[in-house]
Amino acid sequence: MLTLLAYGMVLVFMTLIMTDRLSALVALILVPVAFALLGGFGAEIGKMAVDGIRNLAPTAALLMFAILYFGLMIDAGLFDPVAKTVLGLVGGDPVKIMIGTTILASIVSLDGDSSTSYLITTTAMLPLFRRLGMNPLYAACVIMLAAGNMNLTPWGGPTARAASALHVDANALFVPLIPTMIACLGFALFVAWVLGRRERARIGVASLGGLDDVPAPVGGVVDTVAPLPPERRPHLLWVNFALTALLMTCLLLGLLPLPVLFMIGFGIAAVINYPTLGEQKARIAAHAPNVLAVVSLIIAAGVFTGILAGTGMVEAMAKSVTAIIPEGAGRFIPLITALVSIPFTFLISNDAFYFGILPILAQAGAAYGHSAEAIGRASLVGQQVHLLSPLVASTYLLVGLCGIDFGALQRFTLPWALGMAAVMLLAGALIGVIPVFW
Repeated sequence: MLTLLAYGMVLVFMTLIMTDRLSALVALILVPVAFALLGGFGAEIGKMAVDGIRNLAPTAALLMFAILYFGLMIDAGLFDPVAKTVLGLVGGDPVKIMIGTTILASIVSLDGDSSTSYLITTTAMLPLFRRLGMNPLYAACVIMLAAGNMNLTPWGGPTARAASALHVDANALFVPLIPTMIACLGFALFVAWVLGRRERARIGVASLGGLDDVPAPVGGVVDTVAPLPPERRPHLLWVNFALTALLMTCLLLGLLPLPVLFMIGFGIAAVINYPTLGEQKARIAAHAPNVLAVVSLIIAAGVFTGILAGTGMVEAMAKSVTAIIPEGAGRFIPLITALVSIPFTFLISNDAFYFGILPILAQAGAAYGHSAEAIGRASLVGQQVHLLSPLVASTYLLVGLCGIDFGALQRFTLPWALGMAAVMLLAGALIGVIPVFW
């Protein structure tokens, strides 16, 4: 009965999200409560839900303050010089422009928000594409590859979801994957080089007289001629850079838990850049919608995972999955997880996959000695393709900014995205963070 109840709960949850009948936030709350009542667990719903929320509280805090921190850095203009430098270096060479676009998108995507990355990168680089007559589809391709790779940061969303669903430290998933992300960045630069060579062969290398006649970006990266937005702090550029570098160093060294690091980093950044109470309130209010959307989702996920685990549904589903795995194939569960994550995160939302399916795979893997961290890292391979899904709202922003067709973007970028997923899986297997063959 528990097995049927569990599969019914996951099926209803995914169906409601995929058909847009309910938002992920509402479905994460109401669906598990309804199925707990059906299973006769009404008296225990409160305790199970609170236990789940308690387990996810650190993740919610991490996402809240990471979004606020990087939001402040963008407001203060930390990434402006990077964009200007890239524009100055690429000149009229299509190869350099493609590589510069990839590098800029990767840097801006550090905030974990693909929408911000799309807006800043396209408004900085598309004027050059238009001026030289380069194909904007190429720009969209490399920007998406870069954003998908950098979205693996703990504050980006997928890693936090995987950590939340498996009740593990997000840092335990992210830090071992850094070498694989570097490998994927190398692949993205290779794609940029290949596409740049195509454009160089088609249109040649143009001579640009300077950047003055290139239209000024409007999405966050400012031009030297345009007036600075009031929230910019150009005189604090190096201070903000040093603070961010220090924060990233502490993160990699694990000196403090991630939520605490970003809390401290946000507090220092707010005091340095916006010392008055009014300025701080304004900046927090500007980013409040993003914070509320993400944090509320994580807290609601606590209800879902708490009930799923507290009722014994996860264990029942895991047993049913392990029962159909052929004898001797248990050691390949991380590989199976990585492979199924590609179509699942494309066809269904991240919420449905990470909160509905990943716990089952993790429980099945545990039966064969695989750690939850290993399964969690394997599940992130699909993120290299996920942004091409029609379920991802930010992709429509990129399509609109570049003036291209959504279907054309999917057809052109999908082979490259699959190649990037293969690079991540292979790199993870070689360094042992995704135990594919043992």
